Amino acid sequence: MPKVNVYLPDELAEAVKDAGLPVSAICQRALEQAVRRVTAIRETVVGDLELDDPSGRLAHFTARARAVFRLALDQARSQGAALIGTEHLLAAVVAEGANLALHVLRAMEIDPAAIGRDLAQHVRGTPDGSGGMANRFSGPAANALEMAVTEAQSLGHNYIGCEHLLLGLVAEPDGTAGQVLRSRGAELRLTRRAVVAALAGYVHLRAQTQDRQAAGQEALLAQIGALVRQEIQPLAERVEHLERQSGVKGPEA
Repeated sequence: MPKVNVYLPDELAEAVKDAGLPVSAICQRALEQAVRRVTAIRETVVGDLELDDPSGRLAHFTARARAVFRLALDQARSQGAALIGTEHLLAAVVAEGANLALHVLRAMEIDPAAIGRDLAQHVRGTPDGSGGMANRFSGPAANALEMAVTEAQSLGHNYIGCEHLLLGLVAEPDGTAGQVLRSRGAELRLTRRAVVAALAGYVHLRAQTQDRQAAGQEALLAQIGALVRQEIQPLAERVEHLERQSGVKGPEA
């Protein structure tokens, strides 16, 4: 039977050892589940999905996330790509223009426009004006979506938004999107903390303005970046404490 090495942070390794957990059996079950989910994502025909249907197969994704999938599909086809890659997903996040992932990037002092320029240098395919027939996710894109689901679950969320997709793209090691994001300073643990701070800021500001009808969503989101910068340090310390307690750490840790 083939052997696969699994590397754990020191604290988690000690906790697993003290608890006497059957590491091989647990890892095997977890990997089997992950393989099934990633394979299902990779084999999904995106063009056949009802991306605008909130009760369809993408019900756990927010409306903005589904809009990003549609934009990614359109971009991949316009570029003549055979598959929807992580670069198309990230370009679609930028193109959508009003999602929380963009506010997280700005709060981390990463310009979404610069991300777009970096991605433009990695365009794949040979556009000829007729468009491509891409309708499936590439391997790295499928992995990034699986990681987005995992990130949402680890944060206790019952939905997957663009902020979770951003985390999945940062965490995925092989795709173009992750390489671009990490080159701009989007390290996973820092990005995760920024997402937590942004969500906390969103809830805080929404509670402050819920009785003021004049305060629309765009005005609300425009304030989040500043609030994240104010709150990210104490929240980061709290999240780091929780990570140490639970043994949850990103690949870069």
